[in-house]
Amino acid sequence: MKPRLVPMLLCLAGLVPAQNGTPARPGIGKPPIMKAADVKAGMKGTAWTVFAGTEPEPVPVEILGVMANAWGPKQDIILGKMGGKAQRTNVAGGMSGSPVYVDGKLIGAIALRLSVFSPDAICGITPIELMLEINDFDETKPAGAKTPAEPGKRASLDVPGGLAAQAAAGGWSLTPIDTPLVFSGFHESSMREFAPLLRQMGVQAAQGGASASLRSTGLAPGWRQALRPGDAVSGVLVSGDVSMTAMGTVTYNDGRRVLAFGHPFLNLGPVSMPLAKSDVVMTLASAFQPNKIGNATEVVGSLKQDRHSGIMGVLGETADMIPTRLKVRSLDESGAVVKVKEFRYDVFVQQKWTPFLMMATLFNGLSGLNDFAEEVSYRVSGNVEIEGNNKLSLANIFSPAEAPVPAPMQMAFWWGDKFNRLFANTIRMPKLRGVNIDVDLIPSRRAATIESAFAGAAEVEAGAVLPVKVYLRPYRGGRLERLVNVKIPAGFPKGEHRILFSDADTLNRMQTFAGTLNRFIDLPQAVSLINQERTNNKMYVSLVQARPTVYRDDTTMPALPPSVANVMQNARTGSRSYFTIPETAEEQQAVPFDLMINGGYSLRIKVN
Repeated sequence: MKPRLVPMLLCLAGLVPAQNGTPARPGIGKPPIMKAADVKAGMKGTAWTVFAGTEPEPVPVEILGVMANAWGPKQDIILGKMGGKAQRTNVAGGMSGSPVYVDGKLIGAIALRLSVFSPDAICGITPIELMLEINDFDETKPAGAKTPAEPGKRASLDVPGGLAAQAAAGGWSLTPIDTPLVFSGFHESSMREFAPLLRQMGVQAAQGGASASLRSTGLAPGWRQALRPGDAVSGVLVSGDVSMTAMGTVTYNDGRRVLAFGHPFLNLGPVSMPLAKSDVVMTLASAFQPNKIGNATEVVGSLKQDRHSGIMGVLGETADMIPTRLKVRSLDESGAVVKVKEFRYDVFVQQKWTPFLMMATLFNGLSGLNDFAEEVSYRVSGNVEIEGNNKLSLANIFSPAEAPVPAPMQMAFWWGDKFNRLFANTIRMPKLRGVNIDVDLIPSRRAATIESAFAGAAEVEAGAVLPVKVYLRPYRGGRLERLVNVKIPAGFPKGEHRILFSDADTLNRMQTFAGTLNRFIDLPQAVSLINQERTNNKMYVSLVQARPTVYRDDTTMPALPPSVANVMQNARTGSRSYFTIPETAEEQQAVPFDLMINGGYSLRIKVN
């Protein structure tokens, strides 16, 4: 071959010619590959990964051998020993996907580590032929997805030789390199609260940053030349004033499709998530938990597949996110606004992750404020715009209590639960157009418990009004007294009944439970159920009579004759259940308070 043809052939293969003996950096294009069956112990290779900045550096890799069936049936793993800078850093989080070349051919991606305490940087390399299989997958979803609602156990791979017992007893095994989930704009207390849940899913929470360009989910200029093999890459779960990104390394780029990680990120199967370039600030060397620390920068494509042997993204495509606005107002004792902070960010769309991200970002927006304190109450209102003219309108108040869960976390759970219920419907995926939430921080504990009630008469005529004094016990204050005029409807059945003074949870509980019984509840019904929920800053007055109530989907059928209720119960199906309780509580009025109301009290009356 003529010497002048060599640079040309290297360029066609997607490689940059070597300069002064430096290995050729891989470029964009389909490279020649070497299958695991052709890899032999003793071969010398080169891995490419970023230690700092944006330029990948070559790392020598000695091939130790091929471990048959180590990644699953007919799925081999190549075992290698890294040299160069990796001898100091060890196999670090964020190196997942670093491409390894032998004789100019791509053999696979660094994806696993053998031990966290070993002085040798031993890595597992996912063969490139396993990663290329991702391109052939359709929209099927894999089992074992790592989701906050049901965190998956961290996978581990026993090495051959009958060492399963040793590995299980704390010996050694191949495990996927932790994916650093980089939090930017998140307070330390937020990291502390949510990191254990992420660790259960094999995701390592790390504090980092994000550039100003990540505030936009639009494509960055020059995306066609982005994400060359060896570059740092991030999947974007949240972007904007706060961000949450997962960092790894690009293995392969054919000009449009990008492969990375060499192991699953969250094992979600088909996804739609922004894919961004990344800048590595430093690589932290550690015998226990080495990690890359970096910033996600510009969106250049969309992550499409999250599979067992890696992730696949497409350059030039965009992913829908949920625009979210959080406004936090600090009030003084008189109720005047002292300070306002507003946060804007976009949230990844996925049925299990969206509720978690909404919960985490709300909690974080409160916990990092100077106004955050133990004796603070939180008055919240929000709305969720849903495609199809559906809209959620939500309001509540949360106050500290003698419970292990702080008030802001209770509020975050409540907020996240609404999204869980939206995405739990099995008929259609909700498309959220926008989310707005306003929170007022009130510098006192605003809570009261319904203690008792007293009526001047024990008997009342149907159609009459019965004055009732209701007593509530606030936190550290004198007893509150409210006069409530209870109207007994004309035609109300004669006999012994009850007037129930209750909090919102007492009335919501049965209706919410009934909605969960229908496995085929549709999105409008889910929205209707949530919108019907009472708010906990009111005391509810209900008349209770001994006639059954039937709940079905988002519909309540009160005071049914027993014969009708029996017919409905007998006609129910396994997929569309009715839920019946023996009494009917018909709400008569709601008495507003600027307090979180708890408890309940029943007052017996006789209607003549």
